[in-house]
Amino acid sequence: MPRLLCFGDSNTYGTQPLPAFDAGLPRIERRWPVVCADALEWELTEEGLPGRTTARPCPIMGPHMDGRIGLFIALESHGPIDALAIMLGTNDFKAHFEASAEQIAEDVGFLLDIALSEDMQSKHGGFEPFLIAPPAPFETGVFIDEFEGAKSKARNLAALYAAEAEKRDVGFFDAGTMISCSDVDGIHFDAAAHETLGRAVADFISSEIERG
Repeated sequence: MPRLLCFGDSNTYGTQPLPAFDAGLPRIERRWPVVCADALEWELTEEGLPGRTTARPCPIMGPHMDGRIGLFIALESHGPIDALAIMLGTNDFKAHFEASAEQIAEDVGFLLDIALSEDMQSKHGGFEPFLIAPPAPFETGVFIDEFEGAKSKARNLAALYAAEAEKRDVGFFDAGTMISCSDVDGIHFDAAAHETLGRAVADFISSEIERG
């Protein structure tokens, strides 16, 4: 059975929209990677880390939030895999990073380069990386200050991600065409959105593989 590795942040992990920082809500069981793998009838490896960025060590949460470190570790410690789905970028819009959408897109391009490297491809016997642009975060609820300015900066992120994917002939999917972040906190997905996204990503991966 083929294996899918999903690499992302809290929205890959399954964090619920948070009405308060100490809400203590359980992880969403039917998170989008689970839904996707079930629909594909594939095995699943999940690498969702709340707080993870594309390429930024976090001064608050720690250097291990840097997606470059995480992706190397994930690809070295799991496998073999047949496909890799990367969905990152939301946390890069935190105000303290002062990152532009253009910078974030360039950084996600570096993650694709890691996945496409000869070493990583050889280790897994070849696999298909897919890039997913997350829906744009927006300022509301408990994260209103932390993500100040995120909505306006993220406006063209999907187009920039699409360009990075096209440069490398990698399949691209815009999650923002299917779902939105929750009105509760502006960054996380509710259970219905996870279900919708998981099925949509499964359809996308199936069609990409069929096209060869």
